[in-house]
Amino acid sequence: MKIVVDVMGGDHAPGVVVAGAVAEARERGTPIILVGIEEVVRAELAKHGDTAGLPIEVVHASEVVEMAEHTMAVKSKRDSSMMVGMRLVKEGKADAFASAGNSGAVMAAALFGLGRIPGVERPALGSIYPASPEPCLLIDIGANADCKPEYLVQFAVMGQAYARVIFGLADPKIGIVSNGEEADKGSMLVRETYPLLQASGLNFVGNVEGKDLGKGLAHVVVTDGLTGNVMVKLTEGVVSFLGKTLKRELTGGLRNKIALVLLIPGLILMLPGLALLYPTIKGLSRRFDWREIGGAPLLGVNGVVVIGHGRSDVKAIRSMIRMAENSAKQELVQAIRGALGTK
Repeated sequence: MKIVVDVMGGDHAPGVVVAGAVAEARERGTPIILVGIEEVVRAELAKHGDTAGLPIEVVHASEVVEMAEHTMAVKSKRDSSMMVGMRLVKEGKADAFASAGNSGAVMAAALFGLGRIPGVERPALGSIYPASPEPCLLIDIGANADCKPEYLVQFAVMGQAYARVIFGLADPKIGIVSNGEEADKGSMLVRETYPLLQASGLNFVGNVEGKDLGKGLAHVVVTDGLTGNVMVKLTEGVVSFLGKTLKRELTGGLRNKIALVLLIPGLILMLPGLALLYPTIKGLSRRFDWREIGGAPLLGVNGVVVIGHGRSDVKAIRSMIRMAENSAKQELVQAIRGALGTK
């Protein structure tokens, strides 16, 4: 199981990308192919001591698709790290591709380099929604700003396949984002999609409002890419805001600082209880940390592709690689083909 990692993709590339890949190879033994300008890649590898015994290969790519470039740059840069990496997957020399580069460019490279699974109208990006008590995949989160009802139905089918193989759910519940629970609520797109999902044979549970997304009403929630992207980024922003606000309020001002000092003796007495609660606290922290998720799977292309956050650090890069590896091991592409009735 070899994972291609685009060394040149990301706001903090190539340093954090190579660091994350080395950590995964060193600690988990994950076979990784680093694709990028060879001189740059090997210079970064040299910063991590002796890597000769690690399951890491370097494949040269002479061009780079920059974070700010238009997706059409992928067409003109045939020897970019993205296109070279996609070719490795297409030729069977690797099992998955992972990049924290420009998401539009990665999607374009996947379409040019791998193509769509037969029958797929539009590939879609999925994201694990952290603020749900049940495993939840939100799809699409940015690949398709403008959608047709048949696209959303196909997103639901692909999402169901993902939930089965990745979440381990036999019959995942499917919902659609709307502004009301009733079947006649929502935009024209939602109202036209609703009966199609009802007739699809999927375990369709109806509309899911924004306030209910965190209640675990559905395991797969479909929407257009514009709405999904706003929802994911809004959730990330709120979580970040709450954390920063709590820290600022607790540590700001003379009164709060005095209160914290006075609390120290009590906290010392509470240490045994805090120790027992630590795994729970750590688990909650990890659950709402976008770096633990690592990236978004691009569903519908003829190969495993995971797109990470552009601002990914070492931790996020490692999670992105693990997501790609797990998707390949669970034969996600084959599962989607089966769900769509194609070979």
